[in-house]
Amino acid sequence: MKRDEKQKQAEALHDELAKAKTVIFSSFDKQTVAQDTALRRKVAQTGAQYKVVKNTLIERAAKGTSAEPVAQKLRGTTSLAYTMSDPVSLAKTLTAYARENPTLVFKTGVVEGRVVNMADLEAIAHLPSREALLAKVLFLINSPAQRIASTFAAVARNLAYVIQQGVTENKFQEPAGS
Repeated sequence: MKRDEKQKQAEALHDELAKAKTVIFSSFDKQTVAQDTALRRKVAQTGAQYKVVKNTLIERAAKGTSAEPVAQKLRGTTSLAYTMSDPVSLAKTLTAYARENPTLVFKTGVVEGRVVNMADLEAIAHLPSREALLAKVLFLINSPAQRIASTFAAVARNLAYVIQQGVTENKFQEPAGS
């Protein structure tokens, strides 16, 4: 590959890594082409990218990004998976795939600017999805308002019940002088 092409690849990867919220580096030494293709499909379904890139290209491309500290220490064959949006879905996909195919070995990664190891990635994978977390937050925000509304409705309902009971039992009488 010519130097200009390498430079263009490094610049393109740099732009993608600069936008990425999550970057996971792994080793794919003993994976077959079919396994690699299956992993690419699964990662793509989450809206993330998966690439096999030379370590020197990763080092150049990672300069000035959140992945720079971990990109300097890479050795051996390296693949990277990255996403601009949801780190949880990418972590779930990669850890599930690694359980089924032990040939995929995690090296390191960066999630939201923080360096993570395998244990951290497992913890992230066990988090609920973004939608589930948002639903829980909305429920918690809505809960006090719902309680207040039901309390006010209960007071009005009880008052109406008392008035209805008084009417049915003829407890209300007109004043004597009318």
